[in-house]
Amino acid sequence: MKNLLIQASVLAFSLFACNAMGQSTFDKWPALKNFHSVMSETFHPMEDGNLEPIKTRSGEMVMKAKELAKSDIPAEFNTPAIQSAVKRLQKGSKSLNKLVKGKAGDEEIKKSLTALHDVFHEIVGLCRGEKH
Repeated sequence: MKNLLIQASVLAFSLFACNAMGQSTFDKWPALKNFHSVMSETFHPMEDGNLEPIKTRSGEMVMKAKELAKSDIPAEFNTPAIQSAVKRLQKGSKSLNKLVKGKAGDEEIKKSLTALHDVFHEIVGLCRGEKH
């Protein structure tokens, strides 16, 4: 849990710093911003023990991941590593949705959502030139 809070803090700081310096990654890649919206609105409640948002929005997450995968990746972010991570994000979203629809246990859903969150952070980090 402590690690997740640290990751959330790092992402929040990164987003703040990016906005302060000009156009953010999310401004440049709207499909990533749209995915982030669903991710943040499902992941953070899960950290507090509330799985209802992911249980009701897992299908929407699949849709946003699909839209992200079909979107034009901005040229400055269009690398093999980001392309691979986007594919993993799409695959992971589908797997998570199957868990939710199959009424998997809460721990299994948490593990899947956390792994998906990590892939999302990988994409954002790669867009910013951070090594993963």
